[in-house]
Amino acid sequence: MGYISELRKFIGCRPIISIGATILVVNDENKILFQHRSDTLNWGLPGGSMELNETLEEVAARELHEETGLVANEFDLIGVFSGPDYYFQYPNGDEIYTVIHLYIAKNVSGVLEMKDGESLNLTYFGKNELPDNIETRTKALLENLEDKLWNLGSSFAKY
Repeated sequence: MGYISELRKFIGCRPIISIGATILVVNDENKILFQHRSDTLNWGLPGGSMELNETLEEVAARELHEETGLVANEFDLIGVFSGPDYYFQYPNGDEIYTVIHLYIAKNVSGVLEMKDGESLNLTYFGKNELPDNIETRTKALLENLEDKLWNLGSSFAKY
């Protein structure tokens, strides 16, 4: 059981602050990997909360592999995002304010595989083909980065 799950035993659904990593995987067509989340039925980016004794890069590597089956040899930090736009309430009522460390995965290998039950689908989307039901924190990231996001792939090693 993870750190957040253990903490929830004591505080219930009340708001907490969670530090974590979100990962961008950009393919050769400059499309970004999204996951169709099983908990909210929305589309989001792979990522999750830090466990005790982990670095943020370890969080990024673990979450990328758990949620997509992919492995990256390196992660470049794009930015840190926090505040009211990154508040989230899970379907079970748990409230969270996330501090997102957004990374782009470099030297990615492996085969897409939904390993942990958190995804219903894994799909690459381009800027003009995004699904309508994007999770709120992912929407905030997309809005914060605007057009810069869709040009990241040209300056990084791609999948």
